[in-house]
Amino acid sequence: MIKKKYLKRKIDNQLLTWKENIDHFPLIVSGARQVGKSSSILHFAHDYYESVIEINFIDHPEYKQIIENGYSATSITKLISLLNPHAKFIENRTLIFFDEIQEIPDILTSLKFFYLDGRYDVICSGSLLGVHYEMVKSFGVGYSTSIKMHAMDFEEFLWANGYGEEIKDDILAHMINVVPFSEIELRKYYSLFFDFCITGGLPRVVENYIRKGTFENCLQLQKDLVTEYKKDVAKYHEKLDQIRILNTFESIPIFLSKENKKFMPSQIRKKGTLDEYMPCIQWLKDAGLALLCHNLKSPQIPLQGNYDEEKFKIYFFDTGLLLSMLDPESQQDFRVNRNFGIYKGGLYENIIAEAISKQERALFYYKKENSTLEEDFFLRTEDSVVPIEVKAGNNKAKSLEALIKSRSYSEIRFGIKLTNGNIGYNSQIYTLPHFTSFLLTSFLEEK
Repeated sequence: MIKKKYLKRKIDNQLLTWKENIDHFPLIVSGARQVGKSSSILHFAHDYYESVIEINFIDHPEYKQIIENGYSATSITKLISLLNPHAKFIENRTLIFFDEIQEIPDILTSLKFFYLDGRYDVICSGSLLGVHYEMVKSFGVGYSTSIKMHAMDFEEFLWANGYGEEIKDDILAHMINVVPFSEIELRKYYSLFFDFCITGGLPRVVENYIRKGTFENCLQLQKDLVTEYKKDVAKYHEKLDQIRILNTFESIPIFLSKENKKFMPSQIRKKGTLDEYMPCIQWLKDAGLALLCHNLKSPQIPLQGNYDEEKFKIYFFDTGLLLSMLDPESQQDFRVNRNFGIYKGGLYENIIAEAISKQERALFYYKKENSTLEEDFFLRTEDSVVPIEVKAGNNKAKSLEALIKSRSYSEIRFGIKLTNGNIGYNSQIYTLPHFTSFLLTSFLEEK
């Protein structure tokens, strides 16, 4: 059996920072299934703890009994030692890792008691946590801290390909100083970015690509993962809504293929209503599978609370998996011809939506009624709104220019055009290559 290489992740530093905080709370690591939570936690645990006690509630359901006598650290560790006499509880040098806690959400109630006890560090992880919190009897608010883990971003993909952390600084310096990349740099970065778009950011697929040096078996792995996500719907949701959730899940590529990508229930079912499908969308969002991009009422500060709750687009959390769900002809066009404009630009919008979401930013767009004015995304700085237009090529950004020139939106001082081209600046528009999208927040912080 081939041992899989551990792929360095951004959460590695977050976990170490958490441990180095002397008075740290128990930690909850959330995120969609298969983004690498368990692998990263165990890699960290074996590097920094003398004893690691891993309890996976799917692989070993008998451990669900450990809260039978209450939630105190003493009673839980006693029952763990009963089930596993080899477990070593070394004070101040032991990490207890509760994995797949969606199987027993009530284990979160114990976190308060583990913190007050103070002898052992505790990390909990699981998928679909967003849809299970309401099942917890007493969440112990104030006695835990959380980290949300995403699929790999382009920087992590570069690390997997052997590049060091300095590559981020180099790309960011080009952006800030508006220095175009050389032709060699541009070709290399775009080649790597195209590979990343195909593999997506799920470690199982990326590791296969790195190990083999080809895309062999990547598509099958992605199709298998999509099947796993569909099984989660059947396992973790009431039967009544399973079909609606699955229909919504499978409709995401269809909406992205249209000129108007706004979610419309009637395109899933002829007489479908938003009230009928909104719980399904919320379930997919809470499960980490769907990204919602809301339509702003006006492109002004604040962005949060300034949108129409009934108008939104849905993007998929991993573009590689999205690509695997497209029809064979569209896949072929993208993989062979590198046609980034397939699905009327929807695939590329998904790539950028995913990149922005991984920077812990909410997604917003703007479409003015009875007008051609439409902008793909918006970010904000402390005192300004920054519109972002995504182009498959490098053609003119009419809506972006209109927003910047308009006297109605004084908080818009400049814009960003993401293109299949090089870095530039003209008429208050920064032109940036698509592959720089993972650095948008850092770029705005510097600017």
